[in-house]
Amino acid sequence: MSEADTGWIETALTSARPQAVGALLRYFRDLDTAEEAFQNASLRALKNWRENGPPRDPAAWLIMVGRNVAIDEVRRTRKQQPLPEDDQAISDLDDAEGALAERLDGSHYRDDILRLMFICCHPQLPATQQIALALRIVSGLTVKQIARAFLVSEAAMEQRITRAKAKVAEAGTPFETPGAVERSERLAGVAAMIYLIFNEGYSASGDTAEIRKPLCEEAIRLGRLLLRLFPSEPEIMGLTALILLQHARSAARFAEDGSLILLEDQNRALWNGTMIAEGLALIDKAMRHRRSGPYQIQAAIAALHARAATPDETDWAQIDLLYGALEVVQPSPVVTLNRAVAVAKVRGPQAALDLIEPLAPKLANYFHFYGVRGAFLMQLGRSDEARVAFDRAIALANTSAEAAHIRMHIDRLIRDSQPKDSGAKQGVKAK
Repeated sequence: MSEADTGWIETALTSARPQAVGALLRYFRDLDTAEEAFQNASLRALKNWRENGPPRDPAAWLIMVGRNVAIDEVRRTRKQQPLPEDDQAISDLDDAEGALAERLDGSHYRDDILRLMFICCHPQLPATQQIALALRIVSGLTVKQIARAFLVSEAAMEQRITRAKAKVAEAGTPFETPGAVERSERLAGVAAMIYLIFNEGYSASGDTAEIRKPLCEEAIRLGRLLLRLFPSEPEIMGLTALILLQHARSAARFAEDGSLILLEDQNRALWNGTMIAEGLALIDKAMRHRRSGPYQIQAAIAALHARAATPDETDWAQIDLLYGALEVVQPSPVVTLNRAVAVAKVRGPQAALDLIEPLAPKLANYFHFYGVRGAFLMQLGRSDEARVAFDRAIALANTSAEAAHIRMHIDRLIRDSQPKDSGAKQGVKAK
């Protein structure tokens, strides 16, 4: 069989990984043991499935084989009689696999994956370790792949993941099925972790944008997985809609030289229509539940941009109202700063400037504050103040694309400040 003919095996392993690792974690109560058991089961699957075809339930097969292999390894170390190693005996499908599959009822399956995700976003872990651990354990990315996405060495990433696992082990996370309240809290933490993964990819620019694009794609995959587990949870619909609608614009966000293209200047023909349609359907469905949350509100804002065929058709008044609602449920100076952009479109730059001036102490080291403030000042004709704001923004730029975008505004200020008829003043006659 060619590699092309067996690509389905990799797809099946990736799809089954969260459920299988989650169940193995519940069984062994140790992250390293669960991960190693899954890897061993995957190696056997690569051989067995290629010869015998796919099992009826790949996740159940992997759980059973992974568990048996791990138990066998424990018995080996204790110099006890090992379990049979015959792949065919382990894998022959119907009876043993079917019985195990029956025990993997929907509730258990859901709690296994939720527990696995929750462990990865443990509150004692810093955000960078949460993301790295989730990408390694839940998504199955290699250390090399994760290190490349984060632009660090493999050794540094391996150390980061090892430290995260050690903290999880020290924390003594309970493995019992969570109650309704705890499940709700865990769900919120898992959603936040998925959005962190997405933002790690989405915030990249220039040469790193393509490298980090897989992080956005993996966040979308995890969002869809969570949505399958909790199909009636409106905030999970909102989260998935939000990252779909944002990622749909990825092909239009950067110029060939890597410079950032603002939303209003993007070629909307490059937006992914299929992804937008999926996101719009999800946010429309979420809103019908009438249980609004921050992800739904942000997705509704993204939906208004997505529905506008041209920048002039954007419903900025509605966006202003939605940001106002977001300020209530998730107050933040950054939310207010984003709202100011809509205010400028609806009520003019002075109203927007008045809105953000009180934010200066809290956003004193925030690149976007000075970029937005400089833009409002430039629209008001206050060029000297705008130049000061833009200079501060460049000093705080996180990427070369951000710095280049601000430099474009500064160049415009310089051009506008030059005499309109410099040739006449030098005695040159127009021909």
